[in-house]
Amino acid sequence: MRGGSKDSMRNKRDSVPLVESDLRRKICMVTHSLYESDNRVRRYAEALVKRGDQVEVIAITLKDRPLGKSVINGVTVHDIQRRLGDEGGKWAYATQLIRFLLIASRLLKKRHKAVHFDVIHVHNIPDFMVFSAWYPKLAGAKVILDIHDIVPELFASKFPTAGTGFVWALKKTEWAATAFADHVIVANHLWQDTLNSRSVRKEKTSVFLNHVDPSLFYRRTRTRHDGRIVMMFPGTFGWHQGLDIAIRALTKVKDKFPRAELHLYGGGTGQGPIQELARLAEQLNLKESVNFHKGVALDHIAQEIANADVGVVPKRADSFGNEAYSTKIMEFMSQGVPVVVSRTKIDSYYFDDTNVRFFDSGDSDAMARAVVEVIENKTLRDSLIEEGLCYAERHNWDQKKHEYFALIDSLTAHAVV
Repeated sequence: MRGGSKDSMRNKRDSVPLVESDLRRKICMVTHSLYESDNRVRRYAEALVKRGDQVEVIAITLKDRPLGKSVINGVTVHDIQRRLGDEGGKWAYATQLIRFLLIASRLLKKRHKAVHFDVIHVHNIPDFMVFSAWYPKLAGAKVILDIHDIVPELFASKFPTAGTGFVWALKKTEWAATAFADHVIVANHLWQDTLNSRSVRKEKTSVFLNHVDPSLFYRRTRTRHDGRIVMMFPGTFGWHQGLDIAIRALTKVKDKFPRAELHLYGGGTGQGPIQELARLAEQLNLKESVNFHKGVALDHIAQEIANADVGVVPKRADSFGNEAYSTKIMEFMSQGVPVVVSRTKIDSYYFDDTNVRFFDSGDSDAMARAVVEVIENKTLRDSLIEEGLCYAERHNWDQKKHEYFALIDSLTAHAVV
């Protein structure tokens, strides 16, 4: 034990850059996602590196890219598996997850022997990925399970015919995973309540929304001035996102604004949803007005957003989307783009009529009226833009990252006593 009180050592830590002291934290993150495009994981990792910590990430990469190690903005990234072109089937997806778990577990053991990590921060999906940290935990590292999506409800929404047995097993897995972790981060307050009611005590959990990182989502200048009306959605194309509702709404919007278009960025891992949405657009004679774009890197998507006229978030309230927080709302706000949002439980919890234009979920006519109102009513549009910018500023990552640092430091307090 070093001389001096705990308070004096903490004061020393505050006054000396971590990179220049012996208090540098060593953190490894595990995520079955593409690191380059995963806003949440990148935000954590790069913020830690900027304050002087050492960070490694175990992740996946695209199917046409090589596996191996790279360094991105100071973060060492180990790509250990390629993403399949189509992971729509639950058994194929499960096989990939288990294989990733085994490879990540082996690499974590090897890297921990070399580095001696202080914290292993594991991101779901799935919850059982946290068990990849078994060796570092036995060796004294602290483990965080970060629940981006609440798995039993997501599975039930994606595979409604799978049966209650699968959901029961996923809830048991959730319980075991949260018990194994030293701390659990949850993506929103509604899901925290759900988890506290069935799996983990409240004092072991923290809520971290997927806050906008201003280093990536600083205000961009609009560069498009072509007279089109562009409605935009970036994200996955799952059924709960309600993109078919947005396509149907576009038919009504075009009655008022013939040059209106809907631009969809992303899509996820499978081609099924894209093909279904494309067929719907063709059936409604909107083939030329619904544009599908591949996912855009985090470093560039903000400029695409800045060039949109209206951001749309048409989630279904009778699905997983009712409680799934939409980071894209704050991304639109950060670029001064007004947002039209379906009235779900989660979005009503965090937003109100002063900063978004709500419409009744599932109602394409109501969505069309909301979009037209935002376009036509300059007073409303300017008010939504101003309030949105203020909201994004109050709730961005720069305002919240110190809470994450405090969590890391509390879990590793043994290092300063």
